[in-house]
Amino acid sequence: MRQSLFLNAILLALLLALSLLSLGFGEAPLGFGEVIAGLLGTGSEEQRLIVREIRLPRVVLAWLVGLSLGASGAALQGLLRNPLAEPGLLGISSSASLGAVLTLYFGVTTLSLWTVPVTAMLFALLATLLLYALTRAGANNPTLILAGVALSSLAGALTSLALNLAPNPTDVQDIILWLLGSISDRSFDDVRLCLPFVLLGLTLLLVCGPALDVLALGEAEAGSLGVDLARVRALIIAGSALSVGATVAVTGTIGFVGLVVPHLLRRFVRFRPGPLVLSSALGGALLVLAADVALRLIDTPRELMLGVVTALIGAPFFLALVLRSRRDML
Repeated sequence: MRQSLFLNAILLALLLALSLLSLGFGEAPLGFGEVIAGLLGTGSEEQRLIVREIRLPRVVLAWLVGLSLGASGAALQGLLRNPLAEPGLLGISSSASLGAVLTLYFGVTTLSLWTVPVTAMLFALLATLLLYALTRAGANNPTLILAGVALSSLAGALTSLALNLAPNPTDVQDIILWLLGSISDRSFDDVRLCLPFVLLGLTLLLVCGPALDVLALGEAEAGSLGVDLARVRALIIAGSALSVGATVAVTGTIGFVGLVVPHLLRRFVRFRPGPLVLSSALGGALLVLAADVALRLIDTPRELMLGVVTALIGAPFFLALVLRSRRDML
């Protein structure tokens, strides 16, 4: 317990420091004092505008996306007892993206701003339920991963079909840029749109932490020790769908965070899946924010998309995990 508290304190401190750095970094660089003045409203009008209206929503969204993906990845790995489980790899993120794209394609967003996050969460819920049904049917880890890849491919194919049939090039460009994943050019309207669902989803995931420690012993042992397995599964499925679906609806698809972070932090919590959920949430926020700062440091004609950067980090990491798993099996 003391070790996980120390780890979380370090992650939180790094996250706060990196957040201040992100608020000061940009085309109009600001010093530490200017950032604080902008946040407190004691600085100039220009400083307040840059910090509060332009950069702060980006930082807050980085927190929300990282918290959601990190916690969901750790919780799904604990529930499925599969170290390769992750919202993006299992098709949950791509399914949420498909739901959001369909609302954009059919113009349903004109009815209400809530149609995008609600539809994205419903599609994420359906994907999570399907994967869980496979685990209940006795599917092994390779089968589960293949099912997730197939689900992700199907969602990607349907998304491509929507792009192919889009009525005008402007809609195609908007959907493609949104699918690449980004937290730039977002406002507090976007934050308010996903914040309630993310907070609710994270609460459900964190509540399941102690049960995941017991579940690591096996379902039969957990049941004999008084763990309500049906309740734990329902909470994790709902929490993952709410948090991932809501963030995808606002920022697009940002992958591999839920895979990379739990693996990096697992040894620091002594391989306990319960404490790993909170640590992975903080670590996920740190990774997303660091990737966002890094992409702004790269000198390119156009700013790179966040989803592209996380994929470049996560894909080699996933390949290394697969190769290591294969060596362990030999």
